[in-house]
Amino acid sequence: MFRPPFLARVAAGAAVYALEETRRLPVAAVQFPITAISRVLQTTMHVQQFVTSLALKGDAVFERLGSQPQDQPEWAIFDEDLPPAPVTNGHASKFDLFAEDAPRAETNGRAVPASLLVLETENEVVEPATEAAPEEVEAPEVAVRYDYPSMTLAQLRARLRMLSVEELGQLLAFEQQTRARAPFVTMLTNRIATVQAK
Repeated sequence: MFRPPFLARVAAGAAVYALEETRRLPVAAVQFPITAISRVLQTTMHVQQFVTSLALKGDAVFERLGSQPQDQPEWAIFDEDLPPAPVTNGHASKFDLFAEDAPRAETNGRAVPASLLVLETENEVVEPATEAAPEEVEAPEVAVRYDYPSMTLAQLRARLRMLSVEELGQLLAFEQQTRARAPFVTMLTNRIATVQAK
C-alpha cells in the first residue's frame, strides 16, 4: 500500500480538521457568548476571592502590630455588656429571664410568681387553676398494627383504602381523644362518609 509523505498526511489532516470545525461553527457561535460570560464571571469571582484573602492577611498583620480596636458605638450592646442575671438563694433560674414583668410576692425571702400563690378571700380559698393530667387512652388494635401515633398524613392517606368502616371509626375516635389534629380528623371523617355512601 502506498503511504503518502508525512507533510501530505499533515495537510490532509488539517483540511479534515478545518472542515469539521466549520460544521461545528453554528453551534459554537451560539454557545460562545454564554461560554465567554461564564469565563468572565468565573475570573471575576477568583479575583474577588484573592483580593478578600489579601485583605484578611492585611487585617492579621495590623492586629499583630497592635493597632487599637475602634470604640464601640453606643447602640451596640452585647451579652457581656449586660448586668448578670439576679441570683435567688444562690441559684439563678433560667425562667426568671422570661418572667421579669410577672407580679411577684416575697415568701421566706424568695421571689414567687403571683400565679403560684393561693388567694384567700373572706369566705373561700381560691387556688390557682391547674391543668388536669391527660387521661391515658388505650390505642385500638388497628392503631397499634399500623403504628398510627407516628403516622404522617400521607401515610394515613395511603392506607385509607385498606381499612374498614369500623377501623376508620376506631382511628377517628382515637385521634379525637388524643391529639385531635384537624387534617387527620377531616381525612378520616371524609373517608368514612365516602365508604358509607357506596
